[in-house]
This record gives sequence, structure tokens and C-alpha cells, in this order.
Amino acid sequence: WRKLYLAHHWPVTVCKMSANDCHDPPDYWTIHGLWPDKGEECNRTWHFNVTEIKDLMSDMRQYWPDVIHSSLNRTQFWKHEWEKHGTCAATLPILDSQKKYFSKTLELYQRVDLNGCASDLLIFTSSLFFQMSTIKEVLTKFYGITPKIQCLPPEEGEKAQTLGQIEFCFTKELVLRNCTEPNGESSRMHSNLQLVTEELSVCNDTLPVYYPSQVQ
Repeated sequence: WRKLYLAHHWPVTVCKMSANDCHDPPDYWTIHGLWPDKGEECNRTWHFNVTEIKDLMSDMRQYWPDVIHSSLNRTQFWKHEWEKHGTCAATLPILDSQKKYFSKTLELYQRVDLNGCASDLLIFTSSLFFQMSTIKEVLTKFYGITPKIQCLPPEEGEKAQTLGQIEFCFTKELVLRNCTEPNGESSRMHSNLQLVTEELSVCNDTLPVYYPSQVQ
């Protein structure tokens, strides 16, 4: 693999997407995962062990919660992320244990500080509807790179797509880079939490974007 995606999802949109027991989702961007751009389940014998991250637990629950299942004791989401993506990321020495993988993802999340950037976006507008060009402009100006932005397509009767996920790309040295490939090759879609992100797709540049503040 050549790059890592740090995926943030917007909990309100995630709750809109599938049968779940969401209630009171966080009103800030949370971590979906840290994904190498190629390979899944690279080591099926390397099982998730929650005791390895027990001292990260308060940060994990706050910044990397299982949005669609409200029980605090659920570790299924983290297990899924480790076994599907972490076992592949572990070819990098800096990510070669469960503790390193989860703690480094939390560190990158704090470094990117999407919530700080996103709150700036909302300060400048009285509306929750945006043009894609505005969102891209704010993110590119703030970070100096182009992230990948995914939306939920409009449902029947809706005119706008709903902002769902923003992915930042990193080199193997963990330096931010553009998510687009220079030769025009599009990165493959991540349908990660089955039933959930399979409905997300790269946002349509021509449709307005709805940035929902709470679950309808």
C-alpha cells in the first residue's frame, strides 16, 4: 500500500444511514478508521485484544465511539477496524501493534483537528447548506492538501446531499498529502461498516451539501 486514509465521519449522518440504536450522537467529527489504501484482513490470526488499549479507553470512547450502537461497552467497532485495516497498517514499524495503531490514529486525529476547521466553516455562515466548492476551498486552504469528501446522496424529495465523511491522506511517513492520485486514478471506495458507509459516495460537485446539526 502507498497511503493511509484517516477517515472522520459525521455522527448525525451516520445515524441517518442504517437501522441502529443511535441516540444523542456526538455533535463533533469522530474517527471512523485509519486505512491503508490497499489490502484488507492482512493477518487473520492477529485478533483484537481490548486489554492492549485499556489505557486509551477514555479517548477511544470520546473520539472513536461506535456511533451506531450506543452501549459504552461495545468493542466490536474497534475489533472490526483492527482486523480489517490495522493488521495491514502494521507493516509500518510505527503502527506495528494494536497499542501503536490506535494511539497513533488518535494522535493524527488531534493533529488534523477537523472539528476546529469545521467550526470555522460554520461561523462564516448562517446556513447549514453549502456549495461543495466552499467546503473544498475551506479545507484546502486550512490544510494545504485535498481531502476526500463523501456524502449521502439525496433521498426522494430532497434537493441536497448530506455531508457524511471526510478522509485525510497521509504518506507512510505520516505527512499529510493529497488524496487524489496524480495520474487521475481514483482511489477505491471504502465500504467499511457494512450497511453503513456503503451508501456514501464521493460528493457531487453540483448539488448543494447539507451539514446536519442534529438527528431529524
